[in-house]
Amino acid sequence: MGVEKGTRDSDIEREEDLDEEPGEVIESAPPLKVGEERELGNSGIKKKLLKRGLGWETPEFNDEVTVHYVGTLLDGTKFDSTRDRDSSVIMKLGQGEVVAGLDHGIITMKKGERALFTLPPELGFGVAGRDVVPTNSFVRYEVELVSWIKVVDVSKDGGIIKKIVEKGDKHERPGDLDEVLVKYQVALADGTIVAKTLEEGIEFYVKDGHLCPALPKATMTMKRGEKVKLVVQPQYAFGQEGKDASDAICPVPPNSTLYIDLELTSFKPVIDVTGDAKVFKKILKEGEGSLVANEGATVTISYTARLEDGTVFERKGIDDGQPLQFITDEEQVIAGLDQAVATMKKGEHAILTVKPEYGFGNIETKRDLAIVPPSSILVYEVEMLDFIKEKTPWEMNNQEKIKAAERKKEEGNLLFKSGKYLRAGKKYDKAASYVGEEEIFGDDEQKLVTAMRVTCWLNKAACSLKLNDFQGAIKLCSKVLGIEFYNIKALYRRAQALIQTTDLVSADMDIKKALEVDPQNREVKLIQKTLKQLQAESNKRDAKLYSNMFADMTKQTSAITKKLKVERADDDMKNVEPVAMEMENVADNSCPPDNGKAVDSC
Repeated sequence: MGVEKGTRDSDIEREEDLDEEPGEVIESAPPLKVGEERELGNSGIKKKLLKRGLGWETPEFNDEVTVHYVGTLLDGTKFDSTRDRDSSVIMKLGQGEVVAGLDHGIITMKKGERALFTLPPELGFGVAGRDVVPTNSFVRYEVELVSWIKVVDVSKDGGIIKKIVEKGDKHERPGDLDEVLVKYQVALADGTIVAKTLEEGIEFYVKDGHLCPALPKATMTMKRGEKVKLVVQPQYAFGQEGKDASDAICPVPPNSTLYIDLELTSFKPVIDVTGDAKVFKKILKEGEGSLVANEGATVTISYTARLEDGTVFERKGIDDGQPLQFITDEEQVIAGLDQAVATMKKGEHAILTVKPEYGFGNIETKRDLAIVPPSSILVYEVEMLDFIKEKTPWEMNNQEKIKAAERKKEEGNLLFKSGKYLRAGKKYDKAASYVGEEEIFGDDEQKLVTAMRVTCWLNKAACSLKLNDFQGAIKLCSKVLGIEFYNIKALYRRAQALIQTTDLVSADMDIKKALEVDPQNREVKLIQKTLKQLQAESNKRDAKLYSNMFADMTKQTSAITKKLKVERADDDMKNVEPVAMEMENVADNSCPPDNGKAVDSC
């Protein structure tokens, strides 16, 4: 096909003049080449690419596009042109503001692209035609997509429409816990400005809301640096009541639609460290890379610690002071600081808010610079200066793994002896992970590492019993018994856990198996005695239960028997009732009352 009238040769780029831009592949079809024409799906619309656009993004229906176009008939007769008017037009895609087919073509275009669309009559002017466009005519539009504004229905009901004027950077958007810094200007339909932030903007926590319901909802859909225009219907603004004047806002009449220019300048991510809303970390400055300290890392931090009223009670690494160095998950600092620091990257700067449960609890505590009252909420401003992570098993050779497992097991033993069963259990888990079943050891090491695993599982089972995690203890002892069928400790501890879960039959089997191995084992004999007492009590309860059940059954049987007897008697009475009535009638007729005497006296 030759070059159509109205399209200059110079307007068509040569393939060798421009490097191929990355683009999306639609339905596996290759991108159009300049000068190539193709039908768009089965729409009947043909598109010929005249000039490639930039990037890969294309507009969608409901977006507002700015375009230049020239409309012609197939013979080149021009019937409409923004070029002749020397003014581009803004269209909302999907509304058919020019013709429906043009919208379907524009959603395939990139910014700066020029294309020639041939539209069938049903997607053009149809049977009606227009001016110089005859009825049922094919038409052509040469279109340049100058730019577009993405339009988003934030509330999914048309109540908050967001038009993206300037895209933000990165991909992160604020969450409901985060603190955002925004700038905005709020106007009514007549242009009256009712609210405006200062040049530096205003900060607020998304979950706390600000100004009107639409603002936090829209903010959560934005990226850093993004600028938007919001059209907010009354139900997401100030509703039927409107808003009285205050220091922050001028009066807003009832049922007013608001027009808001909004910019998300920045935001500070806030993380619920403990998952129960009792330790929050607000990131003031992102750290380096992606690695965080994690449990067992040796960390070096500087911080200032305050009460909620601003009283400073401790400083480390500030004003030439020595920073604090400690190992995470070793209870060397309060739990809230310990757990939050384990989530930090090198160079990260954050503010921690720690509830009493993860701080100093309900006791008064003397610190370097002040006394911390009971049940105080603490605020730490912390910078992670450096950390050294523990080596992971895959970073060690076999001898290092065995030594690390032995060290963690001993640390667990010390914690167990001091009654810190939860932390001791974690140490045993860590020790077992160094010599895990998936690790590969030599024949001369296998016996040693198997024994180490068994010891760690048994010790963790003992922790589980102390913590009333009986199912956990049963699972760990079963792992041991899968390797050592007659391990007395595993049988004994599993029996303890089974008794607590009232599985007395299984507990009895474990105890008998243990006594087969060591008939004189004192601990096993004691637990067997306890089991027999529990079985006797259980038997008594069962006997009483069955006795009550039999008594109830006897009562029910007696009641049923009586009921049957009554029903049978009633049936018998029904059978004799006509005769009796007849006899009564005879008696009435044959023996009239005798001056008030009873009938049966005759």
